[in-house]
Amino acid sequence: MDRLRTLICVICVLSVELLVAAAAQGSGGQPIATFSIVARDSLSGECGVAVASRFFAVGSVVPWARAGAGAVATQSFCNTTFGWRGLDLMQQGLTPQEALTVLLRGDSDPEHRQVGMVAADGQSVTYTGKACIPWAGGRSGRNYALQGNILTGEQVVIDMERVFLTTSGTLADRLYAALKAGDAAGGDSRGRQSAALLVVKEGAGYGGFTDRAIDIRVDDHPEPFLELKRLLDYAQMNYAWNEGWTLFTKKQFAAALPKIEHAALLAPQNPELLYDLAVIRLAGGRREESLAALRQAVTLNEKLKKQASQDADLTLLRTDPRFQQLVK
Repeated sequence: MDRLRTLICVICVLSVELLVAAAAQGSGGQPIATFSIVARDSLSGECGVAVASRFFAVGSVVPWARAGAGAVATQSFCNTTFGWRGLDLMQQGLTPQEALTVLLRGDSDPEHRQVGMVAADGQSVTYTGKACIPWAGGRSGRNYALQGNILTGEQVVIDMERVFLTTSGTLADRLYAALKAGDAAGGDSRGRQSAALLVVKEGAGYGGFTDRAIDIRVDDHPEPFLELKRLLDYAQMNYAWNEGWTLFTKKQFAAALPKIEHAALLAPQNPELLYDLAVIRLAGGRREESLAALRQAVTLNEKLKKQASQDADLTLLRTDPRFQQLVK
């Protein structure tokens, strides 16, 4: 009798495991236990997403954004097509709520999905299916939507909302602050592993050819928030640097100068940045300040001397004895 009871128990356990596995497979596999924020900056026109999870490389799955369309975070047993399809729908003129209705109507398992959407005009929506693993839910308002699943509790999204609305700075600053607040409130109930932050703006990518202003990921790290902050500090400098250089290539020297000056304030010991600062200062008619920046650059990296001696962008300095001494 005992052996029969044991066999029955084993069969029951196996049956439950098979049912759970089947449900997971039908819902898109492993749940993306996540907390995220999608948001828009009404002054800069930027849209972005910040996300964290006890899930490998969450930045490769959850965040989607496109200048002129908005931003989307798709998670839980996520349907990744909600990302690009949601952006397409909003770019075509649908509101986030209308786009969400279309996405859910065509989905095979909407009750397992969780998604947040914000449009380029600031309208937003957050959705949590009834079958998402608790705690699961979200909050939204003008220019933002927050959502999470398998969290320690509702306080995670409450604190994220409060911090996002009361923090000053760039959109990236506010997204990171909200994400950090969510972690401080408990975050993912299973722990930490990965995080990502994406900000888009028309023409803000390298050379002005894409909209990727900031695109950073921490795929697997014991302290993903610390690592994300380190990358964000560099990324914000790189964003300003790229904007300045892009404007310089378009011969918009007056507009380029404050961008590159701001980048130099963020990274005063970066020799390549200081070199470009010298170039743009010279183009803007600031000869003495250009020489000062170039002096700092070649002091930090002597290999830049050869480049400077041949650089057409520094032609106006070529006959200056101080320049000649610098590049010797």
